[in-house]
Amino acid sequence: MGLVQAALSAAGSTMRDQWKEYFYCEAIPSDTIALKGKKRVTGFSSNRGNDNVITDGSIIVVADGQCMVIVEQGQVVDICAEPGEFKYDSKTQPSLFVGSLGESIKEVFNEIGKRFTFGGQPATDQRIYYFNTKEITGLKYGTASPVPFRVVDQRAGIDIDISVKCFGQYSIKVADPILFYTNVCGNFSDTYKVSQINEQLKTELLTALQPAFGALSEKGIRYSNVVSHTTELADALNEQLSGKWRKLRGLEIVSFGVSSIKADEEDEQMLKQMQKDAAYTDGRLGNAAITSAIAQGIKDAAKNPGGAMNGIVGVNMFANAANITGGYTQPQAAPAPAPAQAAPADGWTCPKCGKTNTGKFCMECGTPKPAPAAKWVCPKCGKENEGKFCMECGTPKPVAPAKWVCPKCGKENEGKFCMECGTAKPE
Repeated sequence: MGLVQAALSAAGSTMRDQWKEYFYCEAIPSDTIALKGKKRVTGFSSNRGNDNVITDGSIIVVADGQCMVIVEQGQVVDICAEPGEFKYDSKTQPSLFVGSLGESIKEVFNEIGKRFTFGGQPATDQRIYYFNTKEITGLKYGTASPVPFRVVDQRAGIDIDISVKCFGQYSIKVADPILFYTNVCGNFSDTYKVSQINEQLKTELLTALQPAFGALSEKGIRYSNVVSHTTELADALNEQLSGKWRKLRGLEIVSFGVSSIKADEEDEQMLKQMQKDAAYTDGRLGNAAITSAIAQGIKDAAKNPGGAMNGIVGVNMFANAANITGGYTQPQAAPAPAPAQAAPADGWTCPKCGKTNTGKFCMECGTPKPAPAAKWVCPKCGKENEGKFCMECGTPKPVAPAKWVCPKCGKENEGKFCMECGTAKPE
């Protein structure tokens, strides 16, 4: 059984009536993967009333962007992906006009194509299906929960996993209609739409997104620059999905667009701090930062008439200890002001006006007494700290586990199960 190209004259509309049957397919909608071919029967046809039998000498039309497959008894027996009109002849061998799909289609046909001849008798069930081989666009995806992205910054000595959320669109195409028919849609009755398989594809795509991100991070690409490397991302996804999509279903990703990619805010701040700290290991940048701090200290001291000289002297002592001049001239000594009255043991100095107080509010300007900074102990080196990072080894401050209230007994918990009644933490 095979196809022979039919050389029709310019008077195509009148010539078509001379053929026994005429199979064709209208333009395939963008949301459709495959359609069953329609038959137009003429007075010469020997097949009346049976849509699933093809008469010898019938014409089959294939349009651009389509691939036609002929199925006998549920098995693919011929394929055509070249535009034109073809004559059906059951006595010839399969023609396999693969067109732009590539010669690999013939290898697939040899593996899963027609393997028997029905004892020399004509097949009792013959169908024609048309596949959309154009790019199918506008398929949306989005990570409902964050996925890991490995950040590698050799200059800053960073190699850490963060969490990101990603949203966008991608497009696919049917690269091997034989595989798609055999392993996915089978003998469908009329139409096979993208929506029938889209949820499965999206789930597998998001699963493959993590290792695809890993392939990009290995190249030193930052998560914020992924939008500029969507071609590499599409290649990485095709590599990850080749087993399930290309080799099993005959599908490929054509393009992968990223509308937005956003890191967790806490992770983003941590990265900025680590990169900033790493930058200060450069002596010039470190000196510049200290010089800037000195200049700011002088400005702040100048705003406080009562402690201006003491502030300047302290800044100079720090600059001398760090062996930095900072590009400014030390001010000449001025007459020492009267010694300030020592603050009581439980006293505090107002940060706004410099007044010494013992109560909860400043007696001069009413500013509330500053709350003492919360301290924590570094789990790595044991250093007591007040900021977000350990002053000794740079370890981030541990994040307290999120608490939740048991919906059954009202007990407040931190783990995955209620300590009171054992109820699992709600998702």
